[in-house]
Amino acid sequence: MNALKTTMLLAVLAAVLIFAGGAIGGRSGATVALIFAGIMNFGAYWFSDKIVLKMYRAIEVSEADVPQLYGIVKELALKAGLPMPRVCIMNNPAPNAFATGRNPSHAAVAVTTGIMELLTKEELAGVIGHELAHVRNRDTLVSTIAATIAGAISYLAHMAQWALIFGGGRRDDRGGGHPLVLILMMIVAPVAAMIIHMAISRTREYGADRDGATIVGNPRHLADALRKLEYANRRVPMVNAGETTAHLFIVNPLRGTGMLKLFSTHPPVAERIKRLEAMAEGMA
Repeated sequence: MNALKTTMLLAVLAAVLIFAGGAIGGRSGATVALIFAGIMNFGAYWFSDKIVLKMYRAIEVSEADVPQLYGIVKELALKAGLPMPRVCIMNNPAPNAFATGRNPSHAAVAVTTGIMELLTKEELAGVIGHELAHVRNRDTLVSTIAATIAGAISYLAHMAQWALIFGGGRRDDRGGGHPLVLILMMIVAPVAAMIIHMAISRTREYGADRDGATIVGNPRHLADALRKLEYANRRVPMVNAGETTAHLFIVNPLRGTGMLKLFSTHPPVAERIKRLEAMAEGMA
């Protein structure tokens, strides 16, 4: 069901992109938007892991560097039936973690120094299980594509703003460049993209919680980790985190308040903990 829902949401997101392109340039604009999305998705598929790891200055480490962390990843990857991913460390006091890579054979799991200091071995295993579930379900690729298309839509909305300033674009038989259409696109398209991107990310987070807990064998480990991470990230948010990559992390690295929480790419931590505890009771 999650896979079907994600596929439908990605299709709607792509349709919003085509609408945005058509609003600016009519039929030709929609075609350009499709080509633009294809190029961006190609780049996201091949290079997203390298880009995001470099963005957060994540350094690949060996078993000799961090034997406990490496051992957890190795053991859980074996249990999940996955190739051993690269293990990376981010020198950052904010406790967090993410997984990236286009497929299980090219995956990387990155954790901050803050999370290694905060969590017990069992809780860290719960986090790693969650990230490996993302890898096994190929959520890292889906999330990257969603973020890329959403970013393209936002870019087109900015183009529409400039088109209005300079008198609109060329109008064709499909109404491309019409001022009212441009205004509608500027308002609706970015919001729609944000909501759809959020829905995709939240759907995948619940699935990774469930599957990760199954890999580890005890849902309470992840539940306990999430409690600590939620509290700690309120006190020590990740200062270099970007909105386009926030969805990758196990908990939202951005300090959202008010309306920002409504558009968070992460489901409420309290609800995630509730589901994990219910799962633990069912396994007892």
